[in-house]
Amino acid sequence: MSLVKLNIKGISYSQTQNGAYALILNEVDGERKLPIVIGAFEAQSIAIALEKEIKPPRPLTHDLFKNFADRFEIVVKQVIIHKLVDGVFYSSIICERDKIEEIIDARTSDAIALALRFDAPIFTYKNILDKAGIYLKFSPKEDKEKDSIIVEEVISKEDKPSSDDNSYRSHSLQELHELLDGAVRSEDYEKAAKIRDEISRREPKNR
Repeated sequence: MSLVKLNIKGISYSQTQNGAYALILNEVDGERKLPIVIGAFEAQSIAIALEKEIKPPRPLTHDLFKNFADRFEIVVKQVIIHKLVDGVFYSSIICERDKIEEIIDARTSDAIALALRFDAPIFTYKNILDKAGIYLKFSPKEDKEKDSIIVEEVISKEDKPSSDDNSYRSHSLQELHELLDGAVRSEDYEKAAKIRDEISRREPKNR
């Protein structure tokens, strides 16, 4: 079976299903999306790895695994989403140590959180993408609307901006950076991500 490379399009939150997030994966050489429902902790861990600029004062579980692997010279080479049963995706982490390859079963959300930390590629099999991939072709201007449609199919409804998001618009950039530092120190990464989004909105050069 042929492998298809995927990258991460983003993460969306649903207010209608408490604690439910959708991780949206893109087919690299195609138009299909592979949406996967994940938990809040895993969504937070993936979001932090994507942000790069948010550095937790203490390592999260996936960061700890990365530190542990680095110490013992274990490298994650790639992640493969290899099975889909009753709507649940199953993944394998392909590791290497001393030129010996090992395959470890993992939840897809954990596998992707680790792939990001190791800069490892993510793959799935073509038959899985044929079965679970969503093909929607819109113009670039409709890209955000396309993501909303995908998330609605997976977790019912896309989250709308909260009042907290709007409240940051009244702060200066200096205040936002101070709030960001405080949120990271207190390990409130959801708040930190919102503040980082507002800073990025005003500083497109940092994107």
